[in-house]
Amino acid sequence: MRGILIFDHLNDVLFTKCDRHFAEHIQKLAVAQGLLGENKDENEAESFKPNPNIIMQLFSPLITSQCVMASQFGNTYKVMKCLDGTNTVFDEYMGYTFVYVSHEDTDLMKRTLGVCIAIVKHLCGPDVSLLKSSRQKVQLVSHLMDAWHCLRKTEQNILTESVEQLSVNPELGSAILKVLSDAIDKLKTQAEFANIHLLVLVQHKFLSLFSSPKAQDLLGSDILLMILLCYVADKEKNGEYDIMVKDTKEDCILITRSSAVNKEDEYVVSGNDRKLSNPTSEDISILFEGSRHSSICESLCLFALEGLYSQVMILGSEECGYTANAVHVYEIADDIHLVTIIEMTNMSISFGLYNSFYHLNVMNGLQMQRDFEDLRPALDHLDASIKKTFDGIKKNRGCIRNEVEIFQRRLQVKWDFIKKKYLEIIKSRDPDAILQIEANQTAFTDALRDLFRLTCLDKNFLKLGTDMITTVSRLVSQKLNDISDFIKVKALKNVDAASYPFYRTTHRQTAPMIDFTNNEILSLTKKKIWSMVEQSRVHLQEGHMTVMWKDTTFNYSYFLWFEDDSGTPLKCKTIFNHVTKNLPPPGIICGDYYRKLANIYFPKLSANKVRVYELYCVHLGLVTSSCVLEHSRRLAATIWEVTGLANNPADLL
Repeated sequence: MRGILIFDHLNDVLFTKCDRHFAEHIQKLAVAQGLLGENKDENEAESFKPNPNIIMQLFSPLITSQCVMASQFGNTYKVMKCLDGTNTVFDEYMGYTFVYVSHEDTDLMKRTLGVCIAIVKHLCGPDVSLLKSSRQKVQLVSHLMDAWHCLRKTEQNILTESVEQLSVNPELGSAILKVLSDAIDKLKTQAEFANIHLLVLVQHKFLSLFSSPKAQDLLGSDILLMILLCYVADKEKNGEYDIMVKDTKEDCILITRSSAVNKEDEYVVSGNDRKLSNPTSEDISILFEGSRHSSICESLCLFALEGLYSQVMILGSEECGYTANAVHVYEIADDIHLVTIIEMTNMSISFGLYNSFYHLNVMNGLQMQRDFEDLRPALDHLDASIKKTFDGIKKNRGCIRNEVEIFQRRLQVKWDFIKKKYLEIIKSRDPDAILQIEANQTAFTDALRDLFRLTCLDKNFLKLGTDMITTVSRLVSQKLNDISDFIKVKALKNVDAASYPFYRTTHRQTAPMIDFTNNEILSLTKKKIWSMVEQSRVHLQEGHMTVMWKDTTFNYSYFLWFEDDSGTPLKCKTIFNHVTKNLPPPGIICGDYYRKLANIYFPKLSANKVRVYELYCVHLGLVTSSCVLEHSRRLAATIWEVTGLANNPADLL
């Protein structure tokens, strides 16, 4: 039984994702409590979607209790375990309550719920209420969760939450970067395309990335999200998901194949009647000099089967800042994707708005607790965030729509009133000011949401330059056509090694592939390696950075260590568990666990001067501990030489 639920501050259900067992269980409880008639049980169970009103009534006491615990005591529920094996895990984001009910292990449930929050954050930013009005957002959250759940069972990089780098020779890596660099130069002729990333993924693995000079850094967690998005795009293209057709109220522009293919019109373009540009041989030769005519013809024949899959997404992190982006996925060949990421707003606007929501949520909590002492610094933070947003809009006045200025002025008026009343509360504890704030809070929040949706989730930005994006994507496809088979084979067997080691640096991973076509290996090795990762994470969260254990077949070892920017090992001081208990699960999707861990152990060192490494090794069980330690030392010392990644120009992150 599994069910993920999202509630707002009124206990309304914004999102439900559950299986049949959860739906049937909800029906039984509803009937037992008189919320549903007996005759509705069968029909409701078949729908897989319990009535949101029934869910609200059943969960309201628990969610209300959670809110009271948060506002009055600052001590919310994290996990509830029932005698029948049912577990319930809670989490919170921007004042919204996330609940996961399942029979699974609670550590996995916490991670699953954390991934759900991360996906919602990328799709909705701080405005979780979008899930109430956008069916497309709800579908995409569900599909990305399915993608993560599926790939986590088969892909080591999703299991360990690291970016697996395809190891290619420096010459080939440089050639691919040159292709992407030329493509970005072409795209930048579009005035709105100032900051761009071009990313090539091969079978859920990272091949190459090129970014324009002033673009915000693309994080490892962002790349993992792109892997999930490519998986969803493939599923939708193949008809395994319902195709999400563009609606005037939705944020998705999707180009799909028509059910009746016509040679003159091979695409259905939802929400846009434009023609797709077809690059000629002359176009290709101008952009990519030296291309072969035979390759051009072969590639052009394949273009009719391909299209763009586009979404608006929020990328980045709380530490590095957030940007709103238009993401376009283009299938170069089977299992090879080109991802074009174009920043829609500058950092001041997107990060300012995100922080405005964050500090407003903090102030709401302080207001509920009547904590007037901490209200002043929270007010200053909120005021600074709103000012940063307005400054960003002013600096980009020539690039934004007129409606943005109208909504900015509307927000300014409401903020001036709210700010004045907060200052009265801080100064005199005036109860009338509290009532006036509560009466105007909804209007102010709505104005903030309107400005966020108009600037950071503007669906119209997806329409800009789609002809050029399609053309340039085709040109990149043509240029990479000759090596597509090679890199797909490379993805199947990336690294050879006698044992099974893999390591992380800048959230990169190199790992020998497990042969999933071999049933013996699948049943024996995969299960043990997946268990090894989970076991090592349990010990890591308990503060153990070096662990070694055996079973009847293998010897497992795990090491995590820190180095400074010169490669000198850093000695860790003793840290008690209570200091690290509030960290996210080990990984990067739910938050950069490793960076936060480094900050705890080395608070006086800059984040750029601390490097975190992980090493997993699997040996035959007959090996001695001293042999494992010696082999691990030599492996760690020579890993760059073995993989060739240290001097690989494709390693740009």
